[in-house]
Amino acid sequence: MEAVQLFRSLDRNQRNTFLACFLGWALDAFDFFLLTFVIVPMAGDFGTSIAELTYAITLTLAMRPLGAFIFGLLGDRFGRRIPLMINIIFYSLMELLTAFSPNYTWLLIFRALYGIGMGGEWGLGASLAMETLPTAARGLFSGILQQGYAFGYLLAAVVYWIVFPFFGWRGLFVAGALPAFLVLYIRARVPESPVWLQRQRETHDFWSDLLVVLKRHWVLFVYVILLMTAFNAMSHGTQDMYQTFLGEQRHYGVTQKAATGIIYAVGAICGGTVVGHLSQNWGRRRSIILTAIFGIILIPLWVFPPGFAFLVIGGFAMQFMVQGAWGIVPVHLNELSPGAVRGTFPGVAYQLGNLFAANTAVVEARLADHFRDASGHPDYAKALALFTLVIFLVLILLAAIGSEERGKEF
Repeated sequence: MEAVQLFRSLDRNQRNTFLACFLGWALDAFDFFLLTFVIVPMAGDFGTSIAELTYAITLTLAMRPLGAFIFGLLGDRFGRRIPLMINIIFYSLMELLTAFSPNYTWLLIFRALYGIGMGGEWGLGASLAMETLPTAARGLFSGILQQGYAFGYLLAAVVYWIVFPFFGWRGLFVAGALPAFLVLYIRARVPESPVWLQRQRETHDFWSDLLVVLKRHWVLFVYVILLMTAFNAMSHGTQDMYQTFLGEQRHYGVTQKAATGIIYAVGAICGGTVVGHLSQNWGRRRSIILTAIFGIILIPLWVFPPGFAFLVIGGFAMQFMVQGAWGIVPVHLNELSPGAVRGTFPGVAYQLGNLFAANTAVVEARLADHFRDASGHPDYAKALALFTLVIFLVLILLAAIGSEERGKEF
């Protein structure tokens, strides 16, 4: 009932803004995850190994901090709205060009450029949403906003299921250019952040204020980068190689892989929404720690179950916990952020965490090659289990030693 009341408390501008920010992030994630479904056929087409093809994921993640810095500065200097529209057009274009990659080298170039666009979207969308929404609603809508990422995965699974059998992996990336049309909605319906407009009336020298803020809060910045490194390793460690595990080790086909992806994406959406809302009362750090503990408990059901039904249950529950923790991230980072750099600080910290976690898929692929199963094939289950266990423990430690500013007024 409380959640329903929070929905009803939003005015038209707040609803339009939140919807645009949610869709911007969801479609960004949709474009990213399309590649994770087709690593094997793409590796075959380009004559590379699976491990080599995963460097396309690594490059995307590694370039995201640059995008967060560029578009974050534009957002703090010129407002959230116009840079957000430019960003969406840019990443949609790079997704389209990926479909026409003539060889492995050009694929890496286009995925690197796409990473710049992907990195810039989250910081702009999160700051615009959190600055527009009422303080009491931040926990709930933070959870929903972040699950645009899971919704994007769900959409990618559906499109893979429908498009790939008929048009191959290149057809998937053509479909990935559709987010560009979201710009029309933002231009027509979404106003500028009221907090940014107010700050513009009070700020006299943007660059001078920016340097003062960075000098004063560098310790916080380092801590948030470490926290987001753990978060990103947790997210990518439980998702990027999971479809490869399902196909190469469990030998599931397109339908079973897509169905599994859809079901655990629904779990992620539920987890982010529920835990994000609960964090408004439980606290941000406590909620993160609890979801990580439950995630550790779920590892055996997630990658070592005896049959398909139990695996689906484990996937749903694991992503409920992983994305439950992630549902807290938009509000937690925006509350910790100094106001003058809220367009830059959360996004750059988030994407630098992505940079330091960029090799997650490669590490898991190498671990799988190292372990090998009884038949001599790569053991992706053991690799995923070990990597995820370590990351959950690191996340618990970092959340425990950090601070929070739950309910901070902007």
